[in-house]
Amino acid sequence: MKDVLERFLFEKAPVRGELVKLDATYKEVLARHNYPLVLRSRLGELMAAGALLSAMLKFDGTLVMQMHGTGALQLLVVEVTSQNTLRATARWDADKIAAFDETSSIAELLGRGRFMITIDPTVGEPYQGVVGMEVGQTVAQIIEHYMTHSEQLDTRLWLACEDGIAAGMMLQKMPAQDDLENTWDHLVTLAGTVKNEELLQLEPRETLYRLFHEDSARVFDPATPRFACTCSRERVGGMIKLMERDEVDEVLAERGHVHVVCDFCGKEYEFDPVDIGALYAGSDAGHGTVQ
Repeated sequence: MKDVLERFLFEKAPVRGELVKLDATYKEVLARHNYPLVLRSRLGELMAAGALLSAMLKFDGTLVMQMHGTGALQLLVVEVTSQNTLRATARWDADKIAAFDETSSIAELLGRGRFMITIDPTVGEPYQGVVGMEVGQTVAQIIEHYMTHSEQLDTRLWLACEDGIAAGMMLQKMPAQDDLENTWDHLVTLAGTVKNEELLQLEPRETLYRLFHEDSARVFDPATPRFACTCSRERVGGMIKLMERDEVDEVLAERGHVHVVCDFCGKEYEFDPVDIGALYAGSDAGHGTVQ
């Protein structure tokens, strides 16, 4: 099954939408870590949401979606680029996570949590928005809340994840002079009839036709999401340079090298004393902070 993202626009209403299906991309993320079953679906849902939102924003750069918590799930991160590449990872407490199952909501897993979106354009300054979470909220509801209250854009999301496939649909009402609330409600009602198995099993254009064949939806050329990690030896070296030089030297004295593993793809990087010396040569070492 091919990974695909479809964008569409209603010709008679200021409403746009997208459908996405992630197969190989999602499986590639799962293959990188031994994620507990309870986290896999939530991670897939956030990946589908990230692909949808990044394409909806239509900018050149990177979108990062993060969910932080104090509970069994400590961190959930999805990063999407304007080239339709995705990577994702999670951090959890192995002892606490055992008390939850696949029916547990993302809010229950996170405990006291917050949702953060960072938009990092290739040109210009990054933008960041943060909202809190409420008990019982789903991934879709958290993002809907963020878009409605932080961005003032009515947005609805339907997400599904099962058997190694993550999928989703998004509708967003664009600013318009005319009061078309009834039209928006009509389209949201139609979209709300979609079943998880349709999102997961049908091709997105089949789902689009079933839902909106009477509402003049214009479909654009599809995009092909794929997994790709942006880590590199150069970027890891830059992270090391943010640390105090004394702290790095302590690691070298204890282990003989600095060993770093990418949280997203699992690639390992090793820096020996010569490498570390070259990193700090000519830099204002000793004034960084661990990040």
